[in-house]
Amino acid sequence: MRILIATITAAVLALFVSSGVMAQSAKQVVDAAKAEGIVGEQADGFVGVVEGRTADAATRAAVSEMNAGRAQLYRDAAARNNVSPEAAGASSFQ
Repeated sequence: MRILIATITAAVLALFVSSGVMAQSAKQVVDAAKAEGIVGEQADGFVGVVEGRTADAATRAAVSEMNAGRAQLYRDAAARNNVSPEAAGASSFQ
């Protein structure tokens, strides 16, 4: 199981780096919001607004864009590794 998780994680990370799924500007917005504690990584492999914090429309749009790209990557990794997209997403968080 650990080998499967490591394989999925490596595949997802490689796709993030090579695919260019999200625009650089969305990544920059999310990275800045992370640095400010507005956005954080979630255990399901997605990013989200930190509880008790408020994000502006541009940050919420950037989070949505990033999560849409991640969702596609998790679906692709899941199909290649015969696991659910949820398992692929969660394995990228570990």
